[in-house]
Amino acid sequence: MKILGIIPARYASTRFPAKPLVDIGGKSMIQRVYEQASSAEVLSKVVVATDDERIFEHVQAFGGAVVMTSTEHPSGTDRCFEALQKVELEFNEVFDYVINIQGDEPFIQPKQIEILAGCLDGNTELATLIKKIEDEITLFNINTPKVIFNELNEAIYFSRQTIPHLRGIEQSEWLNAHDFYKHIGIYAYRKDILGKITSLPMAVLEKAESLEQLRWLAHGYKIKVAITPYDSFGIDVPADLKEAVERLKK
Repeated sequence: MKILGIIPARYASTRFPAKPLVDIGGKSMIQRVYEQASSAEVLSKVVVATDDERIFEHVQAFGGAVVMTSTEHPSGTDRCFEALQKVELEFNEVFDYVINIQGDEPFIQPKQIEILAGCLDGNTELATLIKKIEDEITLFNINTPKVIFNELNEAIYFSRQTIPHLRGIEQSEWLNAHDFYKHIGIYAYRKDILGKITSLPMAVLEKAESLEQLRWLAHGYKIKVAITPYDSFGIDVPADLKEAVERLKK
């Protein structure tokens, strides 16, 4: 099983321009993500997929693999598909799966990638990570997508609302009465499925919740979920850098 790790990295960002190149304790964010991902032994190769020459040259400078992709991609999934095609052509390799690794998570644990890769058996179409919710702030935060899944560990639905709703139980008791899970935004795609989902039209549920994975569910694709004990920490705005530096000190 050959798995390609792809790290999408855009230069333009409304909330944080040039984010991949920001310095975190003496290394750029994109370098930290690349080095963490490269430590996951399950990945046959790791490559950055960017749309900007500055990021391209920076990745080459620290010795990383990188490919240039279009500036027109609406999502990281679309960028991953173009990058897969270019990597296979440029490096003369063929991969079975792609894992999309967020380019703004400099502390991603290699173990997270390995847990996700454990779902990939040739039959799995798509896979992602989830984590048990431990606090009420996360449970009721509409910016944190939640997920419910079936007995086969396949996602049934993702929502910004708290799901499932516990009828007849005070919200202050929900965490004691039921296990809730949040979505960790790292995806695995089987190669042929990646090519198919990038051509799908937007679904009504996706538009309503602004969650890309609902497009795949709406069109009948199955998303395997794996539970991880590791949380995610993304750099969304410049203010997040202070916490990132503090994490390096621990």
